[in-house]
Amino acid sequence: MIIEGYAALFGVADQMHDVVRAGAFAASLTRRAEPLPLLVEHDPRLLAGYWTDTREDARGLWLMGEIRDELPGAARAKRVIARGIDGLSIGFVPIVAHRSGAGRVLSEIELLEVSIVTHPMQPQARLTLAREFSRAA
Repeated sequence: MIIEGYAALFGVADQMHDVVRAGAFAASLTRRAEPLPLLVEHDPRLLAGYWTDTREDARGLWLMGEIRDELPGAARAKRVIARGIDGLSIGFVPIVAHRSGAGRVLSEIELLEVSIVTHPMQPQARLTLAREFSRAA
């Protein structure tokens, strides 16, 4: 299954009042040697696939990934998507951040994983596409 969507939107406060700035993921994406893990609900036991294309655009952090049937979280990921769950959430470490009001402004982020979640911290972080495909033998 191929999925894509936005895991973070720039300049939009999340439920903890954190705001991600444009460019916050650039260094992390450049450093990353291995594919970015695609988890379910941030549970490392539920690895469902990998994000194969990740990039920042004017809106935010856009990703395209593949749910791979041989991985332990794949069946659960497909079930939650089939039920209409479409939230995305970033697992990260803030590298450069400063306090702003009740939250933080995140200027540089080390991206660890992106999960399919029921309740994304940033409500607009959602899948925009989910499609099944079959491989030719």
